Amino acid sequence: MIKPTILVADDDENIRMVTQLYLEKEGFRTKIACDGSEAIQLLEKEKVDCAVIDIMMPQIDGWQLCEEIKSYYDIPVLILTARDETEDKIKGFQIGADDYLTKPFHPVELVMRVKSLLKRYHVVSASNLSFNNLTIDISRYQVLINDKVIMLPTKQFALLYTLATQPGQIFTRNQLIEKIWGLDYEGDERTVDTHVKKLRKQLKEYEDQLQIVTVRGLGYKVEIQP
Repeated sequence: MIKPTILVADDDENIRMVTQLYLEKEGFRTKIACDGSEAIQLLEKEKVDCAVIDIMMPQIDGWQLCEEIKSYYDIPVLILTARDETEDKIKGFQIGADDYLTKPFHPVELVMRVKSLLKRYHVVSASNLSFNNLTIDISRYQVLINDKVIMLPTKQFALLYTLATQPGQIFTRNQLIEKIWGLDYEGDERTVDTHVKKLRKQLKEYEDQLQIVTVRGLGYKVEIQP
């Protein structure tokens, strides 16, 4: 069984070390970032199941990082802060944070909160999709083409998987937003276009086998070559 991976982003070395120690003691894998910029770079390369992020960080702070995560990844976010202010909590929840923990905290409590968030976000595995030399593996969030593995960020993978469940079927932007971002998503349709653009770039080498086609005025569809 694959262990969940937790991203820990905090500019305090002691917090990072203690948090990593307790999470790994409980069987989690960890990815460590010293600031928001480094966290975003890790998210683009690694599959992460939950993010624990500090508010006060250089370059990109926790507020910005949380918004970035919630825009592109379907994972829970636990915010850490040194201030126990109601306004901060409200702001955190408004931008999509799932839970809030005030410093100083006991590492055991943090671990329990992470476990609770992962349980809430648990999704029953769907079936893998296979077409000739192409496999979309839902359990690993990866695409296998000609025996080459392509790792995708969560939202990009969800977009590809949704389109590929019905090759040739046109999905409107609203349909894709409802399926992937949820009915309560407050962004606009351009989010879909942005993700399609990034997904096409990832799969450009394999356009002879799979293409994401724009249907002008309607939305998108996937065409898979026989």
